[in-house]
Amino acid sequence: MSSCLLPILLLLNLALAAPAADWPQFRGPNRDDISKETGLLKSWPKDGPPLAWQIKDLGSGYSSLSVVGDRIYTLGNKGNVTKAFALERDTGKLVWSVDVGPSGGDLGCTPTVDGDRIYALGQQGDLVCLKAKDGERVWHRNLLKEFDGSIGSWHYCESPLVDGDHVIVTPGGTKATVVALNKTTGETVWKCGFTLKQPEAGYSSAVIAEVGGVKQYIKLLDGGLIGVSADGKALWQYDKLGPNTANIPTPVVLKDEILAVAGYGKGGALLKLKADGKDVKAEEIYFNRELTNKHGGVLVVGDYVYGDTDDSGRPYCAEVKTGKIKWQRKANESKGNGSASVTYADGRLYFHYQNGIVALVEASPDGYKETGSFHVKTDGNAWAHPVVVGGHLYLREGDALFCYDVREKK
Repeated sequence: MSSCLLPILLLLNLALAAPAADWPQFRGPNRDDISKETGLLKSWPKDGPPLAWQIKDLGSGYSSLSVVGDRIYTLGNKGNVTKAFALERDTGKLVWSVDVGPSGGDLGCTPTVDGDRIYALGQQGDLVCLKAKDGERVWHRNLLKEFDGSIGSWHYCESPLVDGDHVIVTPGGTKATVVALNKTTGETVWKCGFTLKQPEAGYSSAVIAEVGGVKQYIKLLDGGLIGVSADGKALWQYDKLGPNTANIPTPVVLKDEILAVAGYGKGGALLKLKADGKDVKAEEIYFNRELTNKHGGVLVVGDYVYGDTDDSGRPYCAEVKTGKIKWQRKANESKGNGSASVTYADGRLYFHYQNGIVALVEASPDGYKETGSFHVKTDGNAWAHPVVVGGHLYLREGDALFCYDVREKK
């Protein structure tokens, strides 16, 4: 009897096996660039991991990817139009493409997937809700025109945040610095204004934090770091990270602490959030100008933060609690140069350098140690953030997308 049941149970386990992991928004499920993948290669052969597939003609820009179910979603500029693309996850084959709005500047927005809907923001403020199945437009709002928004030279570059029934986006300006929209209809739920020396929307994306029962949205603007309650109340602001030429990195939430960094030599700060009823204060633990990062982003693994030094291609490791630098990559330790974006999976850091070098690096405070690297041909700056999900590494390079199999072979 048991010999008959065994193959049946095995089949049931296969049928009930979890689908491939998802990466539904910029920097992953928690917006921290931490992948939960395991069983990945600990080192790469000389020419890099096996290439599963590649495609072209996705337009220009630096949009990263959202990967959900059997689809991949991204944005790209085609002429004077920003387009949203849906691709087959297994092959990269185009499923659909639709217009989002006029292009302008250097595209950096990544679509956000929520159920059967896609939320994408064009460079001129066109926020659209699309059906994941076929790209049909459900609703449209324009942040610049409808909310008297304020933007910098590179226009809008944030990736929308979906939280519950709301979409959180940043028109900028003092009247509606941050707004919440009904994700089903696009109707305005609330508007929150801040008075800053530089009220532009910036190019960073919002994250969710909760302290003392108060949920809030943390956003890095060009004028500084702010906290907005989930019902639209201005809670606090921190000015040392602004005004700045451009603030791009996404803040990192560490329970009741916030790590935020900025480029152009500005630096980084660790803040402690303290709740008093419905009010919240942000107290500085430290500010360190060495923790500068322009647009590659930083991530936290254990007690340490990793990221590029501004956009120099010289990644660093620092203690989160103190901001003390543990190491900075030396020039001869990698062929990578220029701005380096980074993601993490299975004990390794995946650095994507501006010159198209991709490096696999041990996530350790003991030093920068590559366990493999390869070059991906790019016609411009390789600034798009890498994605590691479902046993694959995805790299957006200009109008091309490359998919590599990084699973350990059994």
